[in-house]
Amino acid sequence: MKKNAVVIVALLSMMFFISGYTRPDVYTIDATKNAIIHNNLGLNALDDNNYYEAVQEFILAIALNPKTQATAVYYNNLGETYMKIGYFKEAQSCFENSIKQYTLNFLYYQNLVKSFKAQKIIGSKIKFYENQNKKNSLNMVLLGLLYIENGDFRRGIIKLDEFCMKEPDLLITSGVRSYLKGIIPSN
Repeated sequence: MKKNAVVIVALLSMMFFISGYTRPDVYTIDATKNAIIHNNLGLNALDDNNYYEAVQEFILAIALNPKTQATAVYYNNLGETYMKIGYFKEAQSCFENSIKQYTLNFLYYQNLVKSFKAQKIIGSKIKFYENQNKKNSLNMVLLGLLYIENGDFRRGIIKLDEFCMKEPDLLITSGVRSYLKGIIPSN
């Protein structure tokens, strides 16, 4: 009788081990991961010229993952979408938010200047950033781009070159240098 009980217990425990029991998957809500998914959905919608859906996806990505470096990308994508549909003031706000989130991406500055040009406010922004120039050296980037966009290439190139000399170690500086190489004619 004892021998049968031991065999039964052994068989039951073997059945448990070879039954393939696995723990059920646990779903973890990860807002950052979901924000990336919504950003990608927005990019796909933008490729399909579905601007309303793209705007909604980028807004959702921003809401899911606010105040990070990745959020700057989402704001920039939203701003580029607004530029395509002619909402230049909204685009300006998005590009400004991109720069607030991550100040070292040269593309964000270029896009901001494009939004100023689309609104025809380059002149007033030049005056504004000339006064702000000494407070933040990154304003020199905007000022240089504004000068160039306004047709004052010499002054813009000098301002951007001055920035590169003043801040040689910033990540944005390599982007500014590449931009300068592209606009300065080679002799």
